[in-house]
Amino acid sequence: MLFMFMFMFLFLNSCMLHAENQELELLLSFKSSLNDPLQYLSNWNSSSSFCKWQGITCTNSSRINVIELSGKNISGKISSSIFDFPYIQTIDLSSNQLSGKLPNGIFSSSSLRFLNLSNNNFTGPIPNVSIFLLETLDLSNNMLSGKIPQEIGSFPSLKFLDLGGNVLFGTIPLSITNLTKLQVLTLASNQLVGQIPRELGQMRSLKWIYLGYNNLSGEIPIELGQLTSLNHLDLVYNNLTGQIPPSLGNITDLQYLFLYQNKLTGPIPKSIFGLTKLISLDLSDNSLSGEIPELIIQLKKLEILHLFSNNFTGKIPVTLSSLPRLQVLQLWSNKLSGKIPKDLGKHNNLTVLDLSTNSLTGRIPEGLCSSGNLFKLILFSNSLEGEIPKSLSTCKSLRRVRLQDNSLSGELSSEFTKLPLVYFLDISTNNLSGKIDSRKWDMPSLQMLSLARNSFFGGLPDSFGSDNLENLDLSQNQFSGAIPRKFGSLSELMQLKLSKNKLSDEIPDELSSCGKLVSLDLSHNKLSGQIPASFSEMPVLGQLDLSHNELSGKIPANLGRVESLVQVNISYNHFHGNLPSTGAFLAINASAVAGNDLCGGDKTSGLPPCRSVKSPLWWSYVACSLGALLLLALVAFGFVFIRGQRNLEPKRVENEDGTWELQLFNSKVSKSIAIEDILMAMKEENLISRGKKGASYKGKSIINGMQFILKKMKDVNSIPPSEIAKLGKLQHPNIVKLFGLCLSSKDAYVVYEHMEGKNLSEALGYLSWERRQKIAMGIAKALRFLHCYCSPSVLVGYMSPEKIIIDEKDEPHLILSLPSLLCINNAKCFISSAYAAPETRETKGITEKSDMYGFGLILIELLTGKSPEDAEFGAHESIVEWSRYCYSDCHLDMWIDPMIRGNASINQNEIVETMNLALQCTATEPTARPCANEVSKTLKSALRTSSCVLGQKFSSLF
Repeated sequence: MLFMFMFMFLFLNSCMLHAENQELELLLSFKSSLNDPLQYLSNWNSSSSFCKWQGITCTNSSRINVIELSGKNISGKISSSIFDFPYIQTIDLSSNQLSGKLPNGIFSSSSLRFLNLSNNNFTGPIPNVSIFLLETLDLSNNMLSGKIPQEIGSFPSLKFLDLGGNVLFGTIPLSITNLTKLQVLTLASNQLVGQIPRELGQMRSLKWIYLGYNNLSGEIPIELGQLTSLNHLDLVYNNLTGQIPPSLGNITDLQYLFLYQNKLTGPIPKSIFGLTKLISLDLSDNSLSGEIPELIIQLKKLEILHLFSNNFTGKIPVTLSSLPRLQVLQLWSNKLSGKIPKDLGKHNNLTVLDLSTNSLTGRIPEGLCSSGNLFKLILFSNSLEGEIPKSLSTCKSLRRVRLQDNSLSGELSSEFTKLPLVYFLDISTNNLSGKIDSRKWDMPSLQMLSLARNSFFGGLPDSFGSDNLENLDLSQNQFSGAIPRKFGSLSELMQLKLSKNKLSDEIPDELSSCGKLVSLDLSHNKLSGQIPASFSEMPVLGQLDLSHNELSGKIPANLGRVESLVQVNISYNHFHGNLPSTGAFLAINASAVAGNDLCGGDKTSGLPPCRSVKSPLWWSYVACSLGALLLLALVAFGFVFIRGQRNLEPKRVENEDGTWELQLFNSKVSKSIAIEDILMAMKEENLISRGKKGASYKGKSIINGMQFILKKMKDVNSIPPSEIAKLGKLQHPNIVKLFGLCLSSKDAYVVYEHMEGKNLSEALGYLSWERRQKIAMGIAKALRFLHCYCSPSVLVGYMSPEKIIIDEKDEPHLILSLPSLLCINNAKCFISSAYAAPETRETKGITEKSDMYGFGLILIELLTGKSPEDAEFGAHESIVEWSRYCYSDCHLDMWIDPMIRGNASINQNEIVETMNLALQCTATEPTARPCANEVSKTLKSALRTSSCVLGQKFSSLF
């Protein structure tokens, strides 16, 4: 008996050792297939029991039942061995960089209950085999393709299913309705088509349905009203039509109802207002109509209400004022009329209020900021009247205020000019009046201020209390007196508009100290004196309008010497003498110099040629005595000037390929680069890249070693050389300079400045969040310069990381390539690229708004580390859909790039608001995308103030 007992003990012990060795081999086999840059698996070795290894949990009998390796930045392809553990219950490999196809054995374990492979780079179809005990299956945010398998309905115990954020296509299989225990169903951000199955109404355990960001069509099934346990219904960004079914009012536990961005029509069913547990209701971007009923008072728990971009009429319900938890109210872009409810805000907890672009009348209510938390107040483009409420003057939480295009009157209170957090203030196009220099301005956060098109008078204040001011528009008022010399201390100022006032005295020389000033408009005033000679040294000045003043004297000879100055208007003053021979005046339009006593210039100026005046006899003797010195000086000057002009003349050379012509656009470059340098660079050993659009070579000047990039181009002959020359004059620290053009009868090459650094795709994996912030801001500044300060605006065509060079200081430099050359006059160009906007594949061509779409994709890539080119099918669309899906319903850790996720210093609000901006830039409808100027300001504010509310969907920037 004792022998038998000993035998059994040894036998069982041997089996256990065998099982342990088998599990050890499986773990080591799994580890061998992975890359582990963070060395998280460093203790996975035989020196200790695998039950003590990181990420491994064992049962009491030392059998592995949990493998948890989420967010460890591991990569590689996984084998099916990890699913062969006989007692495994949980496998979590989410938020890594795993790739390849899912192994066929993924569902082979009979004990597995929890499987999470989300947020990786898996491709291929979903395997078909089922697991009887599986309760959670999360394959979201990968690049899985194909149809959802019919066998998906063979998981009888499944409670959580998330297949969102992939590129799955086809219809939703009816077999999914066999999952009678399912509580969470997420198929969002795929390419699913067809109708929503009515049979979903039979899945009574469902608490969460998310089918957004697909191409689903048809009407919302009335059967969904049978899901009385549902608390989250999200069908956004589809092509759903018809009316909202009244049956949804039966889902009494519903807390979140999101139906935005569809094609729904008709009124909001009254039954919806019986959903007393609703926290967030978003029906925006549809074609809903009718009035918003007073029944909304029943939604006492409502925090967010988005009904914007519909066709609602009538008045804003007075009962909205009685919703105690209401934080975000956005009703913009409807046909609402009447007054804003007078008690709005008094009993709410308002943080965001946007009622813009309606037909509202009456006064702005006093209590909007009663909560003390209102930071965004957008009421522009209505017919509001009366004074700006004094209560807003004490609303210290305000950050963004837009009241323009109304009929507001009265003066600004002394407290209104001391709001500490306001960074964007636009009260233009109203009937406001009074003096603004009689009060102290103390707005330290202010970046953009527009008081334009009002009736303000008196002098201008010396300061607005901000060192961050970038855009100051005081035009079309009745300001008088001198331009304050202290404006020269506005070091961040990029745009200054003082036109159409009554300003007098001389232009202060101190304005030239505004080193970032791009646009200066002082036209239609009473300014006198001369143009400050120091204006010739302003490094990035691009537009200068001094027309319709009383300026006199000669125009500074060097004005326009800086190549950034491309648009000048000095008409209707008292200038005399020669027109400068600098770039800005060489081909100036006649209307820009009319009304003066000037001579010279190109034929386009319409000015008479300058003639020498005969001197009196007595003066001829003095002239003779100085003649030799003057002659020598003139000869020297003429030699330098003519040589400078000759340097810019085309250079030609003959060789076996025919005649080559080199046209350089910069005199300094022309002195350094010879046509022989270009021809020497066209050798295989100098090749740095080759693609479908041409090869690129690295060249160097024989004279002084100046380096340049030579890129072979197609279709250059279809572009007028004068148009290419305009790009050659662009000067911006975040744009790679275009040096010139080299042509033969067969080939064409564009010569670019050589930038040391890596392109964004090469550098991205090593960049911290702070460095990515700097890159995003630099690209935004470049776009703002191209779109807002170039005339005509210059289009990028499409963005891509390969067109962005990152230097050693993390400054980005945008390369303007062939699409920019073809589209400099906003011609209709058609681009096929993963970074191109959807409309560029149609007849609409490219616009400034398609450039903004590309910028939005770059922002998404900076945030997530994912590229539109990563996915196998429809990746360009899927990354936008995936991003919208993640932004709306995922925790930040589920979508942020793992390379920056672990940084404890990251401000999550910065990340979320930047993604919010990226999604606005990638809106399907071009008119919904913000312009470059707005993007730059919003991005700077997002990265500085971090003022957004997590997870909320805000209105358009317009």
